[in-house]
Formats: sequence, C-alpha cells, structure tokens
Amino acid sequence: MNFQFGVDYYPEHWPEDRWETDARLMAEMGLKVVRLAEFAWAKLEPADGRFEFAWLDRALAVLDRRGLKVVLGTPTACPPAWLIEAHPDILPVDSQGRVRGFGGRHHDCQSNPVYRRYSERLVRAMADHWGKDARVVGWQTDNELGNSHDDLCHCGHCRAAFQAWLARRYGDVARLNTSWGTVFWSQTYSSFSQIPTPTLTPVNTHSPSLLLDWKRFHSDLIVDFQRAQIEVLRPLTPGQFITHNCMGFANTVDYFDLARELDFVSHDQYPVGFWEVPPGRSAADLAAALDLMAGLKRRSFWIMEQQSGPTGWQILAKTPRPGQLALWTAQSVAHGADTVVFFRWRSCTVGTEQYWHGILPHNGVPGRRYAELKGLIGGLGPLMPRFEGALSGAEVAIVHSYDQNWAFEIQPHHPDLDYQKYLLAVYRAFHGRQIPVDLVSDADDLRGYKLVVAPLAFLELPGVVQRLKEFVGEGGHLVLTMRTGVKDQANVCQTSAPLPGPYADLLGLEVLDYDCLRDGPVPVEFDGQKHQGSLWWDVVTPKGAQVVAWADGGDHKSEPAVTRNGVGKGTAWYVGTQPDAGLWAALAGLWAAQAAVEPVAIAQAGVELVRRRTAEGDFVFVLNHTAEAVAFEPKAAWHLVLGEALMPPWGFSVYETRKRGVQ
Repeated sequence: MNFQFGVDYYPEHWPEDRWETDARLMAEMGLKVVRLAEFAWAKLEPADGRFEFAWLDRALAVLDRRGLKVVLGTPTACPPAWLIEAHPDILPVDSQGRVRGFGGRHHDCQSNPVYRRYSERLVRAMADHWGKDARVVGWQTDNELGNSHDDLCHCGHCRAAFQAWLARRYGDVARLNTSWGTVFWSQTYSSFSQIPTPTLTPVNTHSPSLLLDWKRFHSDLIVDFQRAQIEVLRPLTPGQFITHNCMGFANTVDYFDLARELDFVSHDQYPVGFWEVPPGRSAADLAAALDLMAGLKRRSFWIMEQQSGPTGWQILAKTPRPGQLALWTAQSVAHGADTVVFFRWRSCTVGTEQYWHGILPHNGVPGRRYAELKGLIGGLGPLMPRFEGALSGAEVAIVHSYDQNWAFEIQPHHPDLDYQKYLLAVYRAFHGRQIPVDLVSDADDLRGYKLVVAPLAFLELPGVVQRLKEFVGEGGHLVLTMRTGVKDQANVCQTSAPLPGPYADLLGLEVLDYDCLRDGPVPVEFDGQKHQGSLWWDVVTPKGAQVVAWADGGDHKSEPAVTRNGVGKGTAWYVGTQPDAGLWAALAGLWAAQAAVEPVAIAQAGVELVRRRTAEGDFVFVLNHTAEAVAFEPKAAWHLVLGEALMPPWGFSVYETRKRGVQ
C-alpha cells in the first residue's frame, strides 16, 4: 500500500480556483493520500434522489494530476435539512424524551428505517460511481461512530429494536426475568413489549441488568449500522479497502466488534484537545490509545485524523509547541500506524470548527506547521516501508473489556473509581519501564504472551475464566485485581461461592468482606517501601496464596494487599486495592522480572522507547516528550537511521537493530 502520509481535505469549503494550489502544496509537502466527503451529504445529494457528483469528480481530477490518491467517506453522519424536513422522525430522542434537533452532526437515529434506507441509497450511488475508480483507494464508513450518541436514542424505533434484541438474546421473557432478577421492585415483565429503554425515572435509575444490556444493544446497533454500509460497498468496490476512524478509549461502541468487518482500523489522535483539563493526556495515555488500535485486529492501522494545530470549538486548546506535531506523529507511527492522515489541510472560516486549526492557517499561506510536518515527512517517510505491518512484539497484554467498562459505568462503587483510569494506571506502570504492551479483548487468544493483566474483571463472561486458567496452567503470569468475579454476565451478583467466585482456586484466596474507602487511602508496605491503596479494599483471606504486600496501618492493618499463587506451570497474582503510581510501577517491575520480560532499553523520565519488530530486526523510536534537550545513549548494536543522539525539545530519533546474521 505504502501511502505513509495524507490529509483531510474539504474542497466544498473553498473556491474551485483554489483547489489546484492546494493540490500542488500537498504534493510538495510529500502527501500522497487525501480523505474527502465524509460530511458532504447535502453537496452530493442536494435534493431527494438528485445526486450531484461532478464537483467531487473535478476535485479528484485536480488531486490526481498531482499524484494524490483518495479515500472517500460515506457522509451519513450529517443527514441534510431536506431529509429531516421530509422525515423529522429521523431525529434522535434522549433519555428525557426530548427530540434532539437538526444542526451540528449525528442528528440521526440509527435504527430508523427511513434514515437507513436513505443512507444506504447514498452509499450505493457513491459506490456505483467511484467503486472502480483507480483514483479512489478506499472508503471510510460514516465518521467516528458512537460520537454524540451517549444518551441516544430512545425513540419508538429504538425501543422496538431493543426489545427485539432482548428477545433474540433471551429467547423468552421468563428467562429474561430470571436472569435480570426483575422480581425486585415489581419489575417483572409478561412480554418483551413492556420493556423500556432506560429513560428518566422518578429515582433516576434502572436495573443494572437492563442498563448493561442497553449498552450492549446500543453497541450492536452501531455495528449493524456500519455492516449495512459494508454490505453495500464490498461487491461494488473491488480492490478498495474499507476502514473506520475510531476514537481511542471512547466506549459507546465495542471497537473489537466494529473492527471485525473492516480491512484495517483507523484512529483519530488528538494529543491536546480543547475538551481536556490542562495539561491533558500524558505520553503514556496517548500511547495506550494507539496500542488499543493495534490490538483491535492485531495488526497495524492508519491514523485518519492526526492533530496538525490547536484544536477548538467555542474554546481553544493550547497551541502545540514547535516540534510537538512531528513528535506526536512519530509516536503514532512508532505504535503501529502505517499511514498518517492529518486533520486538516486548512483551517475553516465557517461553521463550528472555525478554530480547529489545520496545517494551513485561515489565509491558506504555508507557515510553521506546514514546514514542520514537511520536514517530518521527508525524514520519516522513506523509512516507513521497511517496517510496514510490523508491531512491537509485546510479551505483556492488558485485557480491555467493554463489558467490564460498561458495568463499572453503571455501578462504579466509589465516586472516583473508573475502569479506564484503572486500566491506564496499569499501562503507565509498564510504559514507564519501557516495556511494550498489547491491549487485547477478553475473547482473544493469549498464547504468546508471558504476562497478562485483566483489571477489574467484575463480570464472569463466557469462556474467559477457562481461558485465563489455561494461560496460567501453561506457564503464564496472570494479574487479577479487586472486584473480580463479582457478577454473572447479566450483571447479577454471584452467590455460588465466596469472592472472587470462579477465580478463588486459581488465586488461592477468598474475599470475605470489602471496604469502599470513602474516608481515605490505606497505607501499604511492599518490598520495604511505603505506598497507598485507595478507593477500594478487598479483605483477603489467603487459602494457599503468598502475601506480597499488606496494609501497614489503619482499619485494615496487616491485611493482604497483593498476593501470588503458583498454579501448574504459572503464577496468578491478585491486587486487592487501587495502588498508587509508585506501587503500580514497583509491581510491574516485579511481574516483568518474574515473567522474564525485558524492556526495550533504559531511558530517562520523559523519554519513550517504542519498537516495531520485523523479521530482519527492530526499528526503535526514541521520543523526547520534554521541553529540554535530551542525550540518549543507545545500545551498542543500535544504528542511528534518523535524528540525532542529542534530541532537541520535543524531538525524536529512530534506531535500527538487525538480527544476528541479517545483512
């Protein structure tokens, strides 16, 4: 494929006599691919059934003359005003029964049959027109599916679709009543048609079982919406790929499911978003989102939107410092991106995103951002074909489960307990030690990993217990944490055994009580050092497990905090609290040493080491995430192929290390 770098472009926003200038500047910058049209429904179909594709054909021709290939977005995220006027029931309804109006984007209900019919008709017309066009290399379905739909939709179509989904899942309503425990508060149903969507109630809550199935249904609905487009595109677009731009740890839709029918996934990477509290996400958190993208299909991916300037809607984020745009792009490539597409080409002068800046400023004159990214492309681009398709070769995996995440959204226990934050704390501990990590689903095959962490495994999901037990029995190191084995897959508390339920024998312990730490943390001692456990405390009784760390005072003095248990050829570890950063780091070091996992190398704080492992050897990225110049001492066998050993602020270098015997 070998595209490497591209840009998101909106020719409909600019006079046609500017297109040639833009295409020339893109080519001179080293760009090779352009995404178009993902929000252009009204331009492509200005009236019901009247398709006007000539303007986009002219844009393709301009780009083609400069050697630029095109990815087309299906513009179904923005139903036009004429469609809403004719069919207002397309508009979504929130949990308070309010219709969300036209404007912005995603003003649609994805179960609405009229919206589906119009969406698929447009996709078919586009595929008929461009499906065999050599200038078009691929398609992006919709845009950021799940974005803006957190509290949507509760219309009659969605309620009927939810009820049908439940009927398929449970077979009969009596089984649902038993699974959910609807005897509580007299919520028993005599037919599926009685079951509501989780709209606002007098006590502002619903059954945890209903809420979890609603989240599952909502995810499946989005996957089905994409599937309908893919089924139109596949037969009409031979030789053209299909992808979708995901949003890191956004969790309205299960990305493992959404990714299944795509050729590869894409991702939108914005290190400094206007919606974040300064200073924003850390380098480790940005890396985790990228590693999740690599984990969705266990393969390399694209960045479909890489930040290229300050972000902003009503308010703006901080302007990236000189060098940061290149550094962030290099980080994306280091973690598995084979092509990076920048958002966007030129800062728009109209609409909501007037201050979501692009490579070019509003006046269209190339400046610092253009020069910085052009330099990056010229240096990094020629290297990228040499490690295309390669990932890190990680020996550590962290299980990311959308079901567990949703269950904790419904019942977080402690106001500050958050599934994603807990998972990211684990990830940061390994990232800080320069240990590569894969993020995998709870259904993935774990063979090939030495160490697996499955945080907050709250629900017992089909096949997971057996898979984890087999992993340990065959020699793996498994880490489980507080709130493991608490509920069944219907989000109902287990009663058949003491906590941690089906994992008790594996872990060699019982949890006979627990404490939501609303009054502060518990002091913890590990390896002679003082740490803290916060938010939650499992009162652990060892049944063969060895105590590794324990409470060093307070109400839980001397109680185990961390344990280990040898099982078969492997080891099962348990962490009964939320450790502070120091304790997570120390534990990660212990687990890695016990599992014989080596870091990429050693580096000072603020420097990230990432590898892409090929059959011939490794390419190692050294990323300086600090505002200071940093001198990095590489291993003896590493050969510098890009950058300098003394990296400038926000700079990076790339080293190559060849396997012995490879020339």
